[in-house]
Amino acid sequence: QVQLVESGGGLVQAGGSLSLSCVVSGRTLSRLAMGWFRQGPGKEREFVAGVSWNAGVLNYADSVKGRFTISRDNAKNTVLLQMNSLKPEDTAVYYCAADYLNVVASTSQYEYHYWGQGTQVTVSS
Repeated sequence: QVQLVESGGGLVQAGGSLSLSCVVSGRTLSRLAMGWFRQGPGKEREFVAGVSWNAGVLNYADSVKGRFTISRDNAKNTVLLQMNSLKPEDTAVYYCAADYLNVVASTSQYEYHYWGQGTQVTVSS
């Protein structure tokens, strides 16, 4: 059974940084496209960042470009999301997701097959 476990969320002041981690078990990470999504209060879940199987293709939502960086370490079955220059509007529950069909990470949540439980990120002004 595939499991995704996120960690690293918390409370941070605007302008600060957080690093989220997603550990994957039950399936070889190197054959999974990985994405990070978030859902803010009263909002729809939205795409944040994605990384292809071999990390050759990275994609980001416009709202986080230049501030967030996604990376993966297949040997450690881990995907990271480094978040810098955080803003109050980044406040959300952040989810890690895995897709075993596509090589390149999709921006659509409906393409993903496995999800973590989420980790809360709160940015105070």
